[in-house]
Amino acid sequence: MIRCIIIEDERLAQDVIKNHLQRSGRFDLLGTYRNAPEAREALERETVDLIFLDIQLPGMTGLNFLRSLSNPPLVVFTTSYPEYALESYEFNVIDYLLKPVSYERFSKTIDKIIDGKIFKTPSAEVKTVNRDHIFIRSEGKFFRISFSDIIYIEGMKDYLKIHTTEHIIVTHQTMMDMENILPGNHFIRIHKSYIVSIAHIKAVFGNSVDMGKTQLPIGLNYKERIMSFVTGKSFGTL
Repeated sequence: MIRCIIIEDERLAQDVIKNHLQRSGRFDLLGTYRNAPEAREALERETVDLIFLDIQLPGMTGLNFLRSLSNPPLVVFTTSYPEYALESYEFNVIDYLLKPVSYERFSKTIDKIIDGKIFKTPSAEVKTVNRDHIFIRSEGKFFRISFSDIIYIEGMKDYLKIHTTEHIIVTHQTMMDMENILPGNHFIRIHKSYIVSIAHIKAVFGNSVDMGKTQLPIGLNYKERIMSFVTGKSFGTL
C-alpha cells in the first residue's frame, strides 16, 4: 500500500480525493490536513510516500510549502488554477490535476505511478510485464536503472542502497518493495540485508558471495536457496 496524505483546505475537494483513493484500493490514507503547519507535523511523525497537495492553501501556497521541505515525498498537485502547471514542474511532481478531479483522470495518475514502478506492484503483475529497468526516486529525481547495471542492493531499515556499475543510489524503500519489483530470474536474495544480481556473482564459497569488488555474507535462512542455485536446482523467485 502507498502511504499518502491529502493537504487541501476545501472539504468537497478532500472528499473527492478520499473517495478516489478508496475506490483505487492501493492507498493507505494517513490523514487529511487543511494547511501547511498541520501537514508539516504529520510529515515529521509519519513515513509518507505521496502527497496530494493543493496549490492554494491558507497562509502558504503549496508551492512554497514544497520548497520548504528538505526531503519531500512524491507529490501530485491538485488545483483549480491551470496557470501554475509550468511552475510546478520544477519540483518533479508526478502529476498536475485540475479540479474537479474525475476518477478517470485520477486513474491515469495512479497508473503512471504503478506502471512506472515508482512504487511496488503485486508480484503477479510484475511477472507479466516485460521490462529491463526501473525508475528509482532519490534526492528529488527519478533515476532510470537498467537491471543489468545493478550489482547488489543493500537494505538499511526503510532505506536501500542500490549499488550499480556506475554509482550508488539511496532511496526510501524496503527490501520487500524490491523483491516485488525485481525479476526473480535475474536476482536472488542471499541475506535479510542483501539482494544480488545473478549476472554479477563471481563465486560462492563458505558463507559468502563474491561480487567482484565486494564479498557479501549469506544469511543462515538463505543458505539452502543459494546452494540450490549453485547446484542448478530450481530456486523460484527472490
